[in-house]
Amino acid sequence: MITLRPSRTLGRSVGLPIAALTVPVLAAVLWLVDPAEAWPLIAVATVAVLAVIFTAWVGYRRANASISRYGIVERGFFGGVSTVAGRDIAGVLRVQLYRGNSLDTSQELFVVDRTGRGAFRMRGRFWDGPTMDRVAEVLGVDETAGSEPMTLADLRESNPRLLYWFERRSLSR
Repeated sequence: MITLRPSRTLGRSVGLPIAALTVPVLAAVLWLVDPAEAWPLIAVATVAVLAVIFTAWVGYRRANASISRYGIVERGFFGGVSTVAGRDIAGVLRVQLYRGNSLDTSQELFVVDRTGRGAFRMRGRFWDGPTMDRVAEVLGVDETAGSEPMTLADLRESNPRLLYWFERRSLSR
């Protein structure tokens, strides 16, 4: 069994912009409100923002996927745990998806169950290539790679059962 963790560079690439946005907002609140009378409001706002940031950081650090030939146990960002038995896994599909309004692509890995549904997904924004390379080998199933990059709309048309429920519908219809 191996335990895979999301790319640790994600913490810096998301955490620094969040900090860069919250510090000026808290400074503006401090500047706009009279600190002598409103310090409880400023303190509550600061504690609330720090609590949200800390909770997100803990969720990010705890997120992982344990993979063995017996299946997958995924602990998600929000703490939920999902399990896929090895006997239910049919294979692994890797595709290159275009990022929205760009020619850049991101690698996506889908573990497909015997009914053709996506049982587990690894997005290239969160997981690195070498981590994705180990999945099919550890599970002991065949890996299929898409020949050409595709858009989310193409994937929605060709195989919507791989996508999350909110990705199955297009807002532009």
